[in-house]
Amino acid sequence: MAKSPEHEHPKKAFGWAARDSSGVLSPFNFSRRETGEKDVTFKVLYCGICHTDLHTVKNDWGCSTYPLVPGHEIVGVVTEVGSKVEKFKVGDKVGVGCIVGSCQSCDNCANNLENYCPKYILTYGAKYHDGTITYGGYSDFMVADEHFVIRVPDNLPLDGAAPLLCAGITTYSALRYYGLDKPGMHVGVVGLGGLGHVAVKFAKALGVRVTVISTSPNKKKEAIEHLCADSFLVSHDQDQMQAAVGTMDGIIDTVSAVHPLLPLIALLKSNGKLVMVGAPEKPLELPVFPLLMGRKMVGGSNIGGVKETQEMIDFAAKHNITAEVEVIPIDYVNTAMERLAKADVRYRFVINVGNTLKPAF
Repeated sequence: MAKSPEHEHPKKAFGWAARDSSGVLSPFNFSRRETGEKDVTFKVLYCGICHTDLHTVKNDWGCSTYPLVPGHEIVGVVTEVGSKVEKFKVGDKVGVGCIVGSCQSCDNCANNLENYCPKYILTYGAKYHDGTITYGGYSDFMVADEHFVIRVPDNLPLDGAAPLLCAGITTYSALRYYGLDKPGMHVGVVGLGGLGHVAVKFAKALGVRVTVISTSPNKKKEAIEHLCADSFLVSHDQDQMQAAVGTMDGIIDTVSAVHPLLPLIALLKSNGKLVMVGAPEKPLELPVFPLLMGRKMVGGSNIGGVKETQEMIDFAAKHNITAEVEVIPIDYVNTAMERLAKADVRYRFVINVGNTLKPAF
């Protein structure tokens, strides 16, 4: 007979979990493994709320397993390390992002692309090497293999750093891999939400000229005055869009709703790249003729490997890049999910786990 989550492992743990596709989260007793010889155990202080969390608690993608403890933008302080851990010590500020395991033997893993390993293990709602289900960061502590733990530089505030472990690396990796990181380039960022606002920050720090493309005219002041974007386009204003045709080297598209790609492709110069990092639930229409006429590319990108994630967080520390966050107590999480579904957040909710999560043993 299978053991209950509370008795599966030796260490008692506590968090908030969804029990079914209603997505409602509530207090949850479970357990985590002892600190293995290559493991790092850390007290969770903050955990960002990603749009993925909203999809998974509601089983929007049809693959959720319950009970489900979400959270893959997790930061805290090391409390214990295994006997063979080399990179971390007690007291270090660390984080864990979207994955906690991979096969460590395929070509992707050999090339520091664990995020593209066919056997990668998600931080929550996935089956770990020992056959048990992984639980995320809406919880009091984490145990993770040191290979998948990220060091957080001391000058980065932990609440603003947490979303970088998903939203940050997603946009940074896309800019880097597709070569949209050269000073003087012109890059568009579609959508000014959790992903989009950090895309603007990273692009600007890389020396790129940035145009924000949005359906919301009221975001222009925020984009230009606060985030220092160079220009702003209202995507449904045909005159504005027409005036910008053929001016961009690349576009980072962060939108997760169904939207037309043709107007975006038109903004690209010849050899331009439209990079999708948002994940619409339904297929998008892709007109091929405009691609042929300008040798243009539509590509995709997903988080980044561990090495690149560390590179990203170090770059963020060097350039004082953090996410814009609204810090909330854990008992506000269901309201936060409702607001997130309405895009009513600027720009990322972060749970103050360390000060508001109270165990119920």
